[in-house]
Amino acid sequence: MQTLTIIDTFGFFFRSFYALPPLKNAQGFPTSLLLGFANLIMNLHKEGLSDYIVFALEGRGQNKRKEIYPEYKGTRMETPQDLLMQLPIAIKWIEKMGLLNLSFDGYEADDAIASLSHIATRKNLQVRIISHDKDLYQLIDENTYLYNPTSRKDITEKECLTKYGIHPHEFIDYQSLVGDNSDNVPGIKGIGAKTAEKLIKKFGNLDNIYANLEKLQETVSPRIANLIKEHKEMAYLSKKLVTLKTDLIDDFDLQICKMPLTNPLLAIVDELEEYEFIKLVQRLKGMPMTQPAKAFMAKSKGIGGLNAFSESSFSYTSHLLNDENKLFEILDSIPSSTEISYDCETDSIDVQNANMVGFSFCFDRKNGYYVPIAHNYLGVETQISKESAKKAIEKIFSHPLIGHNLKFDLLIAQNNFGIKPQNYIKDSMILAWLFDSVMSVGLDSQMERWFSHKMIAFEAIVSKGANFSSVSLEDATKYAAEDAVASMCLYEKLIEELRSKELDYLIEIAQNLEFPLIKVLVDMETNGIKINVNWFEKLRLELSNKLSIIQNNIHKHIGFDFNLNSPKQLAEVLFGKLGLKGGRQIKGGYSTDERTLEGLLNEHPVISEIMEYREIFKLKNTYIEPLLKLNNDEHKIHTSFLQTGTATGRLSSKSPNLQNIPVRTEAGKQIREGFIISDKKNTFLSVDYSQIELRLLAHFCMDKDLMEAFKTDKDIHMETAIRIFGEENASQKRSIAKSINFGLIYGMGSKKLAQTLKISPKEAKTYIESYFESFPTVKNFLKYQEEQILANGYAQTLLGHRRYFDFANATELMRANYLREGINSIFQGSAADLIKLSMLKIYENFKNTSVKLLIQVHDELIFELPKELAEQTSKEIEAIMNNVYTLNVPLKCGISLGKNWAELK
Repeated sequence: MQTLTIIDTFGFFFRSFYALPPLKNAQGFPTSLLLGFANLIMNLHKEGLSDYIVFALEGRGQNKRKEIYPEYKGTRMETPQDLLMQLPIAIKWIEKMGLLNLSFDGYEADDAIASLSHIATRKNLQVRIISHDKDLYQLIDENTYLYNPTSRKDITEKECLTKYGIHPHEFIDYQSLVGDNSDNVPGIKGIGAKTAEKLIKKFGNLDNIYANLEKLQETVSPRIANLIKEHKEMAYLSKKLVTLKTDLIDDFDLQICKMPLTNPLLAIVDELEEYEFIKLVQRLKGMPMTQPAKAFMAKSKGIGGLNAFSESSFSYTSHLLNDENKLFEILDSIPSSTEISYDCETDSIDVQNANMVGFSFCFDRKNGYYVPIAHNYLGVETQISKESAKKAIEKIFSHPLIGHNLKFDLLIAQNNFGIKPQNYIKDSMILAWLFDSVMSVGLDSQMERWFSHKMIAFEAIVSKGANFSSVSLEDATKYAAEDAVASMCLYEKLIEELRSKELDYLIEIAQNLEFPLIKVLVDMETNGIKINVNWFEKLRLELSNKLSIIQNNIHKHIGFDFNLNSPKQLAEVLFGKLGLKGGRQIKGGYSTDERTLEGLLNEHPVISEIMEYREIFKLKNTYIEPLLKLNNDEHKIHTSFLQTGTATGRLSSKSPNLQNIPVRTEAGKQIREGFIISDKKNTFLSVDYSQIELRLLAHFCMDKDLMEAFKTDKDIHMETAIRIFGEENASQKRSIAKSINFGLIYGMGSKKLAQTLKISPKEAKTYIESYFESFPTVKNFLKYQEEQILANGYAQTLLGHRRYFDFANATELMRANYLREGINSIFQGSAADLIKLSMLKIYENFKNTSVKLLIQVHDELIFELPKELAEQTSKEIEAIMNNVYTLNVPLKCGISLGKNWAELK
């Protein structure tokens, strides 16, 4: 008998995401789901049991069950962003591997599975369904079984009987009685698993139960009998919801879903390399497993509306310039107005300490020139002296410059030679990000996308453990020249594409804001911020001692020692030893994440201690240890600000991330206290936009009451509280109003608001409805924006930065999340527009003064300056920020001074 394997695709993806640790590649892109999926395909091919294979997906459009019962799946938690980022890639992989996706608009994957299973059984096939979903138990029969890929066990009628005490054909009626919390299927409230099992064993099905109501009390208590009688309608509604459709297709051609003879993963092996699944790639290529793993750049294909593939030809000629006369002859021949693309090679990616090894340039889109200055290997050929290199770079920097991630190259030139660009600058990476902020903006992936050109991989010429200085001049020339020519060609290609799509205004945003902002960020990163090393050393010791005390207390509570940092051991203690009720299941047992522990907070005193231990452990290892490692002779931290690090337009920070230090906790305050002024004569100055997203909401929706509140400088949260709760209750309800005000901007629904305020979803829903009744203009605006996002496929900020969404291939779950992200992007991205405009104007005003911009934390800018300048400077900066753009409501800033970061605000 041949076998058809059907995968419950999203069910598997979700399990895979949660079962594996939160893996990320070198670029910070999440990969847990993708790795789990690749391993599944590898195992399916290896076992050779499947003659045919189909991936069942959620259908697009409105879920048909929601038409019957609007609350269906209404209690589902918000999908993590890391998971959503991986879903489109995994679905694309299915297509690229030549495997079949099956879905039906309005229906769930389970319905597709049921309908296909029904046909396969008629064709005398054995059906194996890869899923953990109990809803599919109803399909089990002598030829159909489920397979759990985690435990690698088959689930047959025997397992169904053992677990639930009923046969698979009775499972629909069983679920109609007990309901399903995960899908918000009501069932009959008060009937649990044991009672339902007893009823099904006695009566067989729902129809027989209601046909024999007079006999109920022989089986169940009078109270349960009354519940059954009273809730007949809900029971039959639940039956409709849990019954899977088996008639969505009349027939099916199995030849279109034959399992390939070769491993399907071979079709995506390059992408597996780029997501750094090296062991898998080695197995696929038959390479020895002992070969050292190589790091590859992640390539995340865009999913936006502009992602149609466009191919142009690319070729280049590389030239080694190690003769000074020839070098300056070429540079002197270039007209002063000619744009030059520039790229440098270094012995490290740490810009503060890296040494330049060489640089490349291009000015004619064809010829790439490489100038070596510090290659270091036995027998190395003639190189250009550092003095001549400096003069050459000064000449290049007098021209308009093009680069890809040009900020890196500018910092290296500045730190090695004290050189800064003297003309305007352009960056193909930023232009690619403006074109589509969701796709990968790396030079390698962009060149493959637009030119079908595979760039020379860094790992192909630099041995593991070595750096670029060990590369031969011949190989270095080909590699570096390619980068310079590619940067120029890519830049011009993107300009061409933007113009062809009538997106010239994005070119203006690039030229007037994003490109000039590079110089601002270079300045900020060069400035750095000083840390009190003694403070952090002392804090590390205090926290280490505190961790030890808490750990000992927990071990005393439990009665034995165990590894608190092992989720598996902790789960065994909580759910085995202590007998607490487990929540979400993951690979190896129950989850012990923060949400689970919060739910158990009142169940045992040890839970609060475990949560405290985790918070301190994270604080010590995420912030204090890395900060001390990054400490240099100046005791300064030089973070790196990324312009292309978010889809919304916000700047992000890395190495270290100074934007995510906890704000409201005592621990966060202690960390901020360690960031100090570099001179006792100086002070920190913080200037931040007050309630910027709410002001943008008022500006966009033009609600007269919101606008009036901001124009008259009223407390907006109090005004909202008065509207929703009345004058007499407003003061005590202000914090709730604040959560609602900000929550709506971030796409928060009633479930999330309920979690935030620790109230019931019903109560949260009432609050939101009251808000919209009080501010109908806001409701209409948000609804209109959702319609626009759906119609256009993107959300747009104040200045026009776009974030694209792939609604065409989105399930209902993804669609809802995209709309939530879209609304958030409008406000968060517009706030980012304003702060960037301010940074640029402030930089121009103060670039030759002792006023130094050190850090940007979203809506806040932190400066260091002499104390005597603080009063006047704060007024000037406030005036710039308040007038940088004219909204329908006034912009307002908060100002504070302090000798350390914690004193600001």
